[in-house]
Amino acid sequence: MEALFKPLRAPWLRWICLLLICAAYLQGGINKLMDFQSAIGEMHHFGLSPAGPMAALVIAGELGASLMILTGCYRWLGAGYLAAFTLMATFVANRFWEIAGPERFMMANGFFEHLGLAGAFLLVAWHDIQKKEA
Repeated sequence: MEALFKPLRAPWLRWICLLLICAAYLQGGINKLMDFQSAIGEMHHFGLSPAGPMAALVIAGELGASLMILTGCYRWLGAGYLAAFTLMATFVANRFWEIAGPERFMMANGFFEHLGLAGAFLLVAWHDIQKKEA
């Protein structure tokens, strides 16, 4: 049975899993960086100001925290940041309780999916801290 699970312990597989968790933040940060005016428009859409500095902060956070997770440099901090960022962004962008109809259903799904993603980041942070204490 041990031999069956040995491939699942490969370091590259763990890194791929971390990459998958960070994928939306890497993609979002790169897209915002490549089209900064659209990033500013997104900040305006959600009522965040000043829009330019907020967009820059979001880009730096998405890319910087993702790189921290992927490189292992203060992984717990990067994961904690993305968990907090995801929770805040979810409450800004997915307020399903304010709308009705089919849009409410889709937005509620997005809200709870983002809660799950925040939980995944908290688990990454917890695991990294546990590893350091051992």
